[in-house]
Amino acid sequence: MATPPAAPAVRLLLRILDEAFDRKAWHGTTLRGSIRGLTASEAVRRPSEGRHNVAELVMHAAYWKYTVRRRITGRKRGSFALDGSNWFSASSLTAGEWKEIVGLLKGEHDELKRVVASLRDADLDRKPPGGGIWLVGQLVSGVAAHDLYHTGQIQLVKRIVKRPTD
Repeated sequence: MATPPAAPAVRLLLRILDEAFDRKAWHGTTLRGSIRGLTASEAVRRPSEGRHNVAELVMHAAYWKYTVRRRITGRKRGSFALDGSNWFSASSLTAGEWKEIVGLLKGEHDELKRVVASLRDADLDRKPPGGGIWLVGQLVSGVAAHDLYHTGQIQLVKRIVKRPTD
Protein backbone atom coordinates (compact mmCIF):
# COMPACT_ATOMS: atom_id res chain seq x y z
CA MET A 1 0.00 0.00 0.00
CA ALA A 2 1.42 3.38 -0.99
CA THR A 3 2.02 6.04 1.62
CA PRO A 4 -0.53 8.84 1.27
CA PRO A 5 0.95 12.18 0.23
CA ALA A 6 1.96 14.43 3.09
CA ALA A 7 -0.25 17.34 4.10
CA PRO A 8 0.57 20.73 2.47
CA ALA A 9 2.57 22.27 5.33
CA VAL A 10 4.41 19.00 5.91
CA ARG A 11 5.25 18.82 2.18
CA LEU A 12 6.67 22.33 2.38
CA LEU A 13 8.86 21.40 5.36
CA LEU A 14 10.09 18.29 3.55
CA ARG A 15 11.04 20.44 0.57
CA ILE A 16 12.83 22.93 2.84
CA LEU A 17 14.76 20.10 4.52
CA ASP A 18 15.85 18.73 1.16
CA GLU A 19 16.75 22.13 -0.31
CA ALA A 20 19.01 22.80 2.67
CA PHE A 21 20.53 19.33 2.52
CA ASP A 22 20.91 18.07 -1.04
CA ARG A 23 18.37 19.38 -3.56
CA LYS A 24 18.84 22.23 -6.00
CA ALA A 25 17.81 25.51 -4.40
CA TRP A 26 18.06 29.19 -5.23
CA HIS A 27 20.46 29.87 -2.33
CA GLY A 28 23.26 27.79 -3.82
CA THR A 29 25.35 25.21 -2.05
CA THR A 30 23.64 22.66 0.17
CA LEU A 31 25.11 20.88 3.17
CA ARG A 32 25.77 17.71 1.21
CA GLY A 33 27.11 19.71 -1.71
CA SER A 34 29.55 21.53 0.57
CA ILE A 35 31.28 18.26 1.47
CA ARG A 36 31.11 16.56 -1.92
CA GLY A 37 34.57 15.56 -3.08
CA LEU A 38 36.35 16.35 0.19
CA THR A 39 38.99 13.88 1.25
CA ALA A 40 39.40 12.68 4.82
CA SER A 41 42.57 14.73 5.25
CA GLU A 42 40.81 17.86 3.98
CA ALA A 43 37.84 17.21 6.29
CA VAL A 44 40.04 17.25 9.42
CA ARG A 45 42.09 20.36 8.61
CA ARG A 46 41.37 23.13 11.07
CA PRO A 47 41.12 26.76 10.00
CA SER A 48 43.06 27.61 13.17
CA GLU A 49 43.80 26.09 16.55
CA GLY A 50 40.70 25.47 18.63
CA ARG A 51 38.31 25.81 15.68
CA HIS A 52 36.06 23.10 14.30
CA ASN A 53 37.01 21.30 11.14
CA VAL A 54 34.59 20.12 8.45
CA ALA A 55 34.32 16.59 9.87
CA GLU A 56 33.27 17.97 13.26
CA LEU A 57 30.69 20.27 11.65
CA VAL A 58 29.25 17.31 9.73
CA MET A 59 28.99 15.14 12.85
CA HIS A 60 27.36 18.06 14.68
CA ALA A 61 24.78 18.49 11.90
CA ALA A 62 24.02 14.76 11.95
CA TYR A 63 23.60 14.89 15.73
CA TRP A 64 21.03 17.71 15.51
CA LYS A 65 19.03 15.89 12.85
CA TYR A 66 18.95 12.96 15.27
CA THR A 67 18.01 15.26 18.17
CA VAL A 68 15.10 16.87 16.32
CA ARG A 69 13.84 13.44 15.25
CA ARG A 70 14.15 12.17 18.84
CA ARG A 71 12.28 15.18 20.22
CA ILE A 72 9.48 14.89 17.67
CA THR A 73 9.00 11.20 18.41
CA GLY A 74 9.51 11.46 22.17
CA ARG A 75 12.29 8.85 22.18
CA LYS A 76 14.87 8.83 24.93
CA ARG A 77 18.42 10.08 24.52
CA GLY A 78 21.31 7.76 23.96
CA SER A 79 20.76 6.11 20.61
CA PHE A 80 22.99 8.32 18.44
CA ALA A 81 25.62 6.37 16.51
CA LEU A 82 28.54 8.27 18.06
CA ASP A 83 29.45 8.48 21.74
CA GLY A 84 28.81 11.90 23.20
CA SER A 85 26.55 14.73 22.16
CA ASN A 86 26.52 17.96 20.18
CA TRP A 87 30.22 18.32 19.30
CA PHE A 88 32.53 15.45 18.41
CA SER A 89 36.27 15.59 17.95
CA ALA A 90 38.06 14.46 14.80
CA SER A 91 41.75 15.16 14.39
CA SER A 92 42.48 12.37 11.91
CA LEU A 93 40.30 10.12 9.81
CA THR A 94 40.80 7.36 7.31
CA ALA A 95 38.96 7.54 4.01
CA GLY A 96 36.61 4.84 5.33
CA GLU A 97 35.87 6.73 8.55
CA TRP A 98 35.11 9.92 6.60
CA LYS A 99 32.79 7.94 4.33
CA GLU A 100 31.00 6.58 7.43
CA ILE A 101 30.56 10.11 8.83
CA VAL A 102 29.07 11.31 5.53
CA GLY A 103 26.85 8.20 5.54
CA LEU A 104 25.75 8.98 9.10
CA LEU A 105 24.73 12.48 8.03
CA LYS A 106 22.74 11.11 5.08
CA GLY A 107 21.14 8.40 7.22
CA GLU A 108 20.06 10.88 9.89
CA HIS A 109 18.63 13.16 7.20
CA ASP A 110 16.63 10.28 5.71
CA GLU A 111 15.34 9.18 9.13
CA LEU A 112 14.29 12.73 10.00
CA LYS A 113 12.45 13.03 6.69
CA ARG A 114 10.68 9.73 7.33
CA VAL A 115 9.41 11.04 10.68
CA VAL A 116 8.41 14.42 9.26
CA ALA A 117 6.55 12.75 6.38
CA SER A 118 4.45 10.85 8.92
CA LEU A 119 3.19 14.08 10.52
CA ARG A 120 -0.10 15.84 9.89
CA ASP A 121 -0.22 19.61 9.43
CA ALA A 122 -1.88 19.92 12.84
CA ASP A 123 1.14 18.21 14.45
CA LEU A 124 3.37 21.10 13.43
CA ASP A 125 1.70 23.48 15.90
CA ARG A 126 2.09 21.30 18.97
CA LYS A 127 4.90 20.88 21.43
CA PRO A 128 6.74 17.64 20.86
CA PRO A 129 6.57 14.79 23.36
CA GLY A 130 10.36 14.96 23.57
CA GLY A 131 10.14 18.26 25.41
CA GLY A 132 11.43 21.73 24.85
CA ILE A 133 9.84 25.10 24.23
CA TRP A 134 9.72 24.90 20.42
CA LEU A 135 6.82 23.61 18.37
CA VAL A 136 7.34 20.64 16.05
CA GLY A 137 7.23 22.83 12.94
CA GLN A 138 9.79 25.19 14.44
CA LEU A 139 12.13 22.28 15.16
CA VAL A 140 11.88 21.02 11.60
CA SER A 141 12.38 24.40 9.93
CA GLY A 142 15.11 25.16 12.45
CA VAL A 143 17.13 22.06 11.61
CA ALA A 144 17.00 23.05 7.92
CA ALA A 145 18.30 26.52 8.85
CA HIS A 146 20.95 24.80 10.98
CA ASP A 147 22.11 22.85 7.91
CA LEU A 148 22.46 26.06 5.93
CA TYR A 149 24.29 27.86 8.73
CA HIS A 150 26.88 25.09 8.90
CA THR A 151 27.03 24.90 5.10
CA GLY A 152 28.28 28.48 5.14
CA GLN A 153 30.83 27.61 7.82
CA ILE A 154 32.05 24.62 5.83
CA GLN A 155 32.43 26.72 2.70
CA LEU A 156 34.56 29.22 4.66
CA VAL A 157 36.63 26.54 6.37
CA LYS A 158 37.37 24.93 3.00
CA ARG A 159 38.62 28.24 1.58
CA ILE A 160 40.80 28.87 4.61
CA VAL A 161 42.38 25.41 4.79
CA LYS A 162 42.97 25.20 1.04
CA ARG A 163 44.53 28.68 0.83
CA PRO A 164 48.14 28.58 -0.31
CA THR A 165 50.59 29.57 2.37
CA ASP A 166 52.98 32.49 1.84
